[in-house]
Amino acid sequence: MQLIGMLDSPYVRRIAVTLLTAGVKFEHRPISLFRHIDAFRALSPLLKAPSLIVDDGTVLVESSVILDYLGTLSRELKALTPSASANPLKSARLTGVALTVCEKAVQIHYERVLRTPDQQNPDWRARIDAQLTEGLEALNRETPDGGWVAGGSVGAADIMIACAFGFTQVALADLVAPARYPRLTALYERAEALPAFRAAPPIDGVTAPIG
Repeated sequence: MQLIGMLDSPYVRRIAVTLLTAGVKFEHRPISLFRHIDAFRALSPLLKAPSLIVDDGTVLVESSVILDYLGTLSRELKALTPSASANPLKSARLTGVALTVCEKAVQIHYERVLRTPDQQNPDWRARIDAQLTEGLEALNRETPDGGWVAGGSVGAADIMIACAFGFTQVALADLVAPARYPRLTALYERAEALPAFRAAPPIDGVTAPIG
């Protein structure tokens, strides 16, 4: 099984960290959607990161779809999913909020990187800024003060939350101050200390080790 995409994408990192946490073997190919577009298209014509090429050659896209499929492969992967957690409702709720935070952070990042200020729509930018802030505040309110979302060991919700917040610290550090979100920051720091997170840092070009 091959994971295609760069670890500076929070969605690619989400998959890599999950696989590493579950101890599932995979090959990571850090191919850029910008610098290596022809190579990426040859493997995944939709040009969507992450892409997962399974053993029969089928290409899956969208991180949540990929994780849903991965949950069928092993008990260890299934155990990380929100539905298998000790608190499935809370895990599903916070995974969804973290995905929204991630989406809005990526939108803001691309607005700033790919468009000049005069090309940006101020009303649209104000809307996604507000969505990002609301999502971050919700995560800060609802993440546990110590430990993991569902109790016990790290799960899919914690992985998504940490990957989303980590992306804000890489791409939007001037907009998202950790001091404003102390509980969220603490969960992020707990996650980043784990071996799976350390093995798959959000750095352009880094290759995650084989799980």
